[in-house]
Amino acid sequence: MTHSDSPAPRSGGARTVQVPADRAGQRLDNFLLGQLKGAPRSLVYKLVRSGQVRVNGGRAKAERKLEDGDAVRIPPVRLEDPAQRGSPAKGLLAAVEAAIVFEDARLLALNKPVGLASHGGSGISFGAIETLRALRPDATLELVHRLDRDTSGLLLVAKKRSALTELQALMRADAGIAKRYLALLVGRMPDGVMSVDAPLHVGLRQGGERHVQVNAAGKPSLSHFKVLERRGGHSWCEVRIATGRTHQIRAHAQHIGHPVAGDDKYGDAEVNRRLRERTGMRRMCLHAASLEFALDQGRAPYVLHAPLPPDLTAVLDALV
Repeated sequence: MTHSDSPAPRSGGARTVQVPADRAGQRLDNFLLGQLKGAPRSLVYKLVRSGQVRVNGGRAKAERKLEDGDAVRIPPVRLEDPAQRGSPAKGLLAAVEAAIVFEDARLLALNKPVGLASHGGSGISFGAIETLRALRPDATLELVHRLDRDTSGLLLVAKKRSALTELQALMRADAGIAKRYLALLVGRMPDGVMSVDAPLHVGLRQGGERHVQVNAAGKPSLSHFKVLERRGGHSWCEVRIATGRTHQIRAHAQHIGHPVAGDDKYGDAEVNRRLRERTGMRRMCLHAASLEFALDQGRAPYVLHAPLPPDLTAVLDALV
């Protein structure tokens, strides 16, 4: 049985990995993504659905929380050798370096540009984490969480295993990290704060694409939308999320009839077309603006901010 930090083979036979104590509580799909470096998420879900992945000898769901000592069978998977990918383009390296908004001995925070994936896979050789590893070849860097490719803003990366473990525990606690987003929502939202308490269920479409919808069978999900100002008949909002579900803000915004402007998956295609003509909008208007948390059992507070990118500012200015 191999330890979880053993490198994943590019091909060969199945292997069994024992879950270490510091991975207890991690979802099976996220554990597999760490084991199968560079594997697209759609492949991971396919392996789990087909029963090729086993936990303690039995089938398991992707969202299963692993326990210390669990035996995870990982089937043989042929993946591209990272050495064959080459290096990130100089322009990408420079853009990511310029987007670093905070760094200390244990954490790095990136103001992720829109269009940049959090990690490679599904035809993407270099996401944010691969580019950061190219910039910091002597550092051990691990994503603490992910942002959608079409969402800009704060992406948190751990430089030490102890920081990663503590931050993942805070993420699981939901209230452990205060997350603040900024979003342009379609239409006129009511004044004040609108709290959306609606369970979200993650479904998979053909090809492994995830699609989230409000469903009683889903996981509890809570978002708070607050209008900051009106912009051209639409609503510039602050969004605070008490839970961290996949596509939570986008699915909740759609559910209340005010989808995120520019959202091609959950939004209004006709409104998006008009906004593109009016403002030159070429992106989803959602930005992860700030994170607040504390490490060392509350003794080391962090308050991190990501400035609004110029392309989103230009959309808002065009709506005045």
